[in-house]
Amino acid sequence: MAARRSHGVNVRLPGVNGRAWTVGLVVATVLTTAAALWLSLRLHQQDETEQRRRDVLGAARQSALNFTSLDYRHYGRDSADVLRSATGSFKKQFTAQTAELTKLVAANKSVSEGQVLDAGIVRSDAHSARVLVVADSKVTNTAVPQGQARTYRLQLDLVHQGGRWLTSDVEFVG
Repeated sequence: MAARRSHGVNVRLPGVNGRAWTVGLVVATVLTTAAALWLSLRLHQQDETEQRRRDVLGAARQSALNFTSLDYRHYGRDSADVLRSATGSFKKQFTAQTAELTKLVAANKSVSEGQVLDAGIVRSDAHSARVLVVADSKVTNTAVPQGQARTYRLQLDLVHQGGRWLTSDVEFVG
């Protein structure tokens, strides 16, 4: 019988030897440590997933806002804002159209003041995401000097490059 010391008194536990008691404590310690590590890893993964979700939504919202907020008086700056958050085919298309758009926007004295109403992630992983965005804008120009409200439903594809989420494609949907 194993002896157990309690307040200076030896107590013998029936049927338990010292070695079995030690092995039991070691196994319990290993299992507790493994469970704590597993829970820590899960918590870390959840934190990473939530941070990625916030980053993707923030980038998509800003990209949609830049895309729907353009002013002929400083179109160069506004189009540069769009291009700073763009990559891939979207960047190529927008760049190719910038010269023509600059002329068109200036000739019509167009101003579009965008506002993102809502955004939701369709899918995402560590490298790419698809986000649906609903945005309103008030558009004024020579044809509509009092302004006209427009609602946009946009599907943005984003990719993670250089530590940032960049818009690689924009489609009007719905």
